[in-house]
Amino acid sequence: MPETATPPSLEQLQARTSDLERERRHLVTLVDILQEVSGTLNFVDIMQTITQKLGETFGLDRCSIFLAERGGETARLVASYEDPGIRNYVVDLTRYPELKRSLDSGETVYIPDAQADPNLKHIRGALASRNVKTITVVPITWRRVAIGAIFLRTDRDGAAFSEQDIAFSQAVASLAAKALRVVYRYERLLKRHAEQSELARRAERERIALIAYLRRLMEGAAERHGQQVDEELGRSVMDELDRLVDITMAVLAEEGKGR
Repeated sequence: MPETATPPSLEQLQARTSDLERERRHLVTLVDILQEVSGTLNFVDIMQTITQKLGETFGLDRCSIFLAERGGETARLVASYEDPGIRNYVVDLTRYPELKRSLDSGETVYIPDAQADPNLKHIRGALASRNVKTITVVPITWRRVAIGAIFLRTDRDGAAFSEQDIAFSQAVASLAAKALRVVYRYERLLKRHAEQSELARRAERERIALIAYLRRLMEGAAERHGQQVDEELGRSVMDELDRLVDITMAVLAEEGKGR
């Protein structure tokens, strides 16, 4: 007789239910982030949205986004879940060795017990006073270079990060990198357009100045020699000159329209 499959235990069913619930939260959060960031090209709004959604989803003690700076000794805090008012704040990476390690290596750093980690012994007292449990730093990379990182911290009352949570955070970091790239290209386009507009305005001012100069020159010449010119050229020549001037002005008008 074929063997009868053993039905899953209550613990297995509960574990599976928990996994499905976690996946559902991840998908809902990802959809929320996509909807939020797709509606804006404002860099600060995008970063703040990501930290807020991650903080709410995981019930984090802290969630921040840092962007790397040249030299590798400092990073710039650009968004914070626990205090949205903190922006554009430069931090010394010697105080955040886990953040520096992630930025230097381009890899995720996960510390399951921050207070027991030897690399964080210099701030162990502060971690204990804040009841910190885990720290996860996920790099934001572009073309295999870490341009920033998402810093996530839980307290001892919250759930520790699972492998699925870390994988989800990495997916969000990838999304953040793409959003930053779009914003960068958009800002470059705006700058280029502004530069072209300035060149066009400068050319227009030069054209107006040249026309004003020629007009004053012709008016001065007409005051001196106008009567003599009319007498020597005759009416037919003057009519032809008027016709040529009309044609020239029509051509200039069409050129001004970009045709």
